Amino acid sequence: MSNSPLHEYERVPEPTLRRLPWYLSTVKLLREKGEQYVSSTQISKDINVDASQIAKDLSYVKVSGRTRVGYEIEELIQALESFLGFTNMHKAFLFGAGSLGRALLGDSGLHQFGLEIVAAFDVNPALVGTEVGGVPIFHTRDFVRKMAELRVDIGVLTVPISIAQQVTDEMVAGGIKAVWNFTPFRIRVPEHIVVQNTSLYAHLAVMFNRLNCNRTNNHRQ
Repeated sequence: MSNSPLHEYERVPEPTLRRLPWYLSTVKLLREKGEQYVSSTQISKDINVDASQIAKDLSYVKVSGRTRVGYEIEELIQALESFLGFTNMHKAFLFGAGSLGRALLGDSGLHQFGLEIVAAFDVNPALVGTEVGGVPIFHTRDFVRKMAELRVDIGVLTVPISIAQQVTDEMVAGGIKAVWNFTPFRIRVPEHIVVQNTSLYAHLAVMFNRLNCNRTNNHRQ
């Protein structure tokens, strides 16, 4: 097993990167059941992704399976976690400690996947000075000071859409290099800034649409 050099990450297709955590979760469940080896065919049955696609995706990870045996589960887990960056802890600031922001602060699962939110920022006096999940909430004006103290690269954006761009601009000016955007607003950033949009509302729209289509089709039948 070998770790991929940094330049190889740039060539990995985004759909592959989205699927790799599925494989990791599936293989971890098999490990809990006492399994030692797993094939791409077995993974395919569990998550409904074609086995040939799984084998292609895992080729980016530089881990080899054995003929008629499959992948050694412990080795595969280590390779996936290392490749995905889950073994290194990435510190982050959260901006906007509303209901969604506080839910993320209380999500211990993020830590297991390599993300540690070390501080949150808000302007609500009822929230400033409190803690959620052990994470302190500071006033937004303290961001520059805390940035100089902790030097994080990632900003988690959960503010109202009316101030999403303003807060993003302040984050970038303060030295944030990547933004995990949970707002439905398409923020604008310089080319060197990484943005990952995760709009819960967009996913809801897709789900509702599919649900309505299914209902209509079933009614016609």
